[in-house]
Amino acid sequence: MENLKNKNYLFKNVSALKGVGKKLTLYLKNKKIEKINDLIWNFPYSYTDRSNLVAINDIEIGKIATIKVKVLKYNFPRIRNLPSKVFCSDETGKIEIIFFNSREGYIRKVLPLNEWVLISGKINHYKNSYQITNPSYITTLDNIAYIKKKISKYSLTEGLSEKSYRGIIEQVLNNLPDLKEWYDANTLKRYGFHSWKNSIVNLHNAKNKDIQNNVFYKRLVLDEIISNLIVLSENRKKLKKIKKFNKIFTNKISKTIIENLDFKLTNNQKSVINEINADLKSKSRMFRMLQGDVGSGKTIVSFITSANTLEAGFQSALMAPTEILAKQHYNLAKKIFFKTKVKIGYLSSKTDNKTRKIILNKISSGEIDMLIGTHSIFQKKIIFKKLGYIIIDEQHKFGVRQRMKLAEKGGSNCDVLLMSATPIPRTMMLTIYGDMDVSKITEKPKNRLPILTYSKPEKKILELIQIIKKQIKKGNQVFWVCPLINDSKHLNYSSVNTRYNWLKKAFPKDTAILHGEIKVEDKNIILNKFLKKEIKVLVSTTVIEVGIDFPNANLIIIENANKFGLAQLHQLRGRVGRGSTQGMCVLLFKENLSKNSIQRIKILKKSNDGFFIAEEDMKLRGFGDMAGFQQSGEKFFKLADPLNHKDLFLFAEKYIKEIEGGDLSKFDYLLKLFDKADIIN
Repeated sequence: MENLKNKNYLFKNVSALKGVGKKLTLYLKNKKIEKINDLIWNFPYSYTDRSNLVAINDIEIGKIATIKVKVLKYNFPRIRNLPSKVFCSDETGKIEIIFFNSREGYIRKVLPLNEWVLISGKINHYKNSYQITNPSYITTLDNIAYIKKKISKYSLTEGLSEKSYRGIIEQVLNNLPDLKEWYDANTLKRYGFHSWKNSIVNLHNAKNKDIQNNVFYKRLVLDEIISNLIVLSENRKKLKKIKKFNKIFTNKISKTIIENLDFKLTNNQKSVINEINADLKSKSRMFRMLQGDVGSGKTIVSFITSANTLEAGFQSALMAPTEILAKQHYNLAKKIFFKTKVKIGYLSSKTDNKTRKIILNKISSGEIDMLIGTHSIFQKKIIFKKLGYIIIDEQHKFGVRQRMKLAEKGGSNCDVLLMSATPIPRTMMLTIYGDMDVSKITEKPKNRLPILTYSKPEKKILELIQIIKKQIKKGNQVFWVCPLINDSKHLNYSSVNTRYNWLKKAFPKDTAILHGEIKVEDKNIILNKFLKKEIKVLVSTTVIEVGIDFPNANLIIIENANKFGLAQLHQLRGRVGRGSTQGMCVLLFKENLSKNSIQRIKILKKSNDGFFIAEEDMKLRGFGDMAGFQQSGEKFFKLADPLNHKDLFLFAEKYIKEIEGGDLSKFDYLLKLFDKADIIN
């Protein structure tokens, strides 16, 4: 194998390494290790201390020990597949060294008769004898310094031995390229950081079990954050370079809409509308994220700003993730634009061919001003006459690559607004939407009452029947949420099917069931019936978590509430109280809650602020568990954690602003190390 002390070395396939054949390559692939670069990020989780040199009579069964012994006798089997034995001793006792699948010649070589040797391995006891089976290390007395060092322990997949894997790692570390430093001396000095190469080497040669809190690890964390922010910064610059015709309007249509609303806009909504209007009027293309808590009024903002786009002579398009939500938006738009001349169209995969042809013709001719639908509205066959504004609802999982593609769909004159009802902590916002301008709606409409949240032990579940009866009598509707579809032998959680059968006895004509295994068509029928108030009690899994407004739902009961994270509980709670009447949430829990579960319930009862709850959720659960913020199923970071490395995130934010606009070529290799280079090229 060529000894590549160059930059390309790390990006070669692992099969280029000495001793890594087809079989080992496959084992490594199962560990998601395909390039040499992947190996360096698989840091040890702990270490084995073989420095404890002990006498035989002091060894402990089950523990790893290093012993100095004299080789006394061999016992090689005459029958295949039986183990070989080597009898050894020191001044205090005897021990057997057991070998499986080892050749006699090899054993005689490493354990010469009547010689003193050092042996390291796990101590076992069998038939009144101490044993070490397939020792980890055997060496001569003059090599005691090596055997006594701490040995890194890695998380490995089946088929990979620690010894062979460490051999691979040592080979890689010996061939690491000497990279030119991309940070200035002051940055390194500020945190006491070492070079990239030294940091990698020190982390693999583990000297403590808490590697994530040392300077070597933090240096690489900063590298990863910086690489992420550079991508977002470069993406932002690309978007800003796209010039468009500025949209000219007088707010005539939007004023008509605002005047006819049956509620007043919040100051927050007004402020966000002004921000978006300024973007629409500018010659730089808008790419903005509108983040608002459940029920904050994001959709109204999108309609009002759409009105200005339409007045300027452009079409707009709103895409929703589900058919039922798209239909809701369409019905609301017809109501909102009722006293204007704006023509609104609706399109989904369910639209029949005849109607579809009519709509497509009207879109291409400009007869439809605003098109609302699911992802089908962006199919290649659909041609807009003059699309100027794209609104994407509930698309908080769009990654950087997807956003770039989206930006290309409408042409250079098209402004883009993404909306998300998922409150995200600030440190995460920075690394998810750093390529976009971000607006926040934190106020709720004045007619919207805060949802009252209660907790109740499961043994008092019968009390809820009376509460539900009262809600139904008032004309309100109820959600009952369970974590499982069917009962589980292994999990002590309530299931939708069991709870549905129980509630159906009390409310035989008013109860329905909804979960992920029900066909989409049937699911939509059930939800439409619920919207029409034909169903009073809907027993469901978390499929109702986002995306639909149920203005008449005023009570939600969440069973096994301790099973869910704070952010998810908040999203579920947001399904009720969307109208002007008081919403109520009941958290059902089993006895003997953990401290963490008690804390979650307390926070939820205390606050209706989704942004505060998101921060608290991250503190309690840690960043790694917050899968709801993952983009397109991809893991954000290999190393960084917005919770534990908050100081590095804040520093990185300032650092990027300082270097933005300058020559970033010195970071090219860094971007390649973290698989970011192809995103901005």
